[in-house]
Amino acid sequence: MTPPPFQRFLDEHREPVWRFLVASVGRQEADDCFQETFMAAMRAYPRTRIENPRAWVLTIAHRKALDHHRARARRPVPVGAVPDAPAPAAPDPQGDDVWGRVSDLPPKQRAALLLRFAGDLSHREVAAALGCSEEAARRSAHEGLKRLREELAA
Repeated sequence: MTPPPFQRFLDEHREPVWRFLVASVGRQEADDCFQETFMAAMRAYPRTRIENPRAWVLTIAHRKALDHHRARARRPVPVGAVPDAPAPAAPDPQGDDVWGRVSDLPPKQRAALLLRFAGDLSHREVAAALGCSEEAARRSAHEGLKRLREELAA
């Protein structure tokens, strides 16, 4: 069975993808993500056997929205004049100790904390990255923080 022409596929799924992207990344950025979504879908369309076309294209859109959020987090933020002050002489020893202790945590807790705080991802994004529910991601981060606090207080 051959898939319908891509233009028909695009016309059929344009609106739900557009609404999803506006809700995910905002009106201004939705245009770019929309184009990237359907460009990726067009490249994969002829060689992909699609069981559920709507879910397939919304998955692509979701990944493009995540890419957009990650790219936005990496962009420099303009600031005013930077004060001309010397850098601290030595790094904070407790800060180094904290990251050292994070590396000793169980794998799920360590990954949840690193994605949440070092990666600046939401709990939902952490859950998607770890392949678990949002509640499980929250719990892993919570347990990791709890263990770190106990160790640092001792």
